[in-house]
Amino acid sequence: MDKEQLKKKIGQRIVELRSQKGWSQSDLARATGKDRQAMEKLENGKVNPTLYTLLEISKALEVSLNQLVKF
Repeated sequence: MDKEQLKKKIGQRIVELRSQKGWSQSDLARATGKDRQAMEKLENGKVNPTLYTLLEISKALEVSLNQLVKF
């Protein structure tokens, strides 16, 4: 798996977990202290998230970091 594929997989996984929670991008952005546009770019695989950002997202979604990157 190359870098672009990985970014897309992470984004898809975030969308999946966020949707299961019934949250919008704005809801997740607010819970992580990010803006909605940043969340949109992350979910669309346009940016390479830091480990800390992934940790913040996993905490907000109430899943482990391992569950967040399990695909």
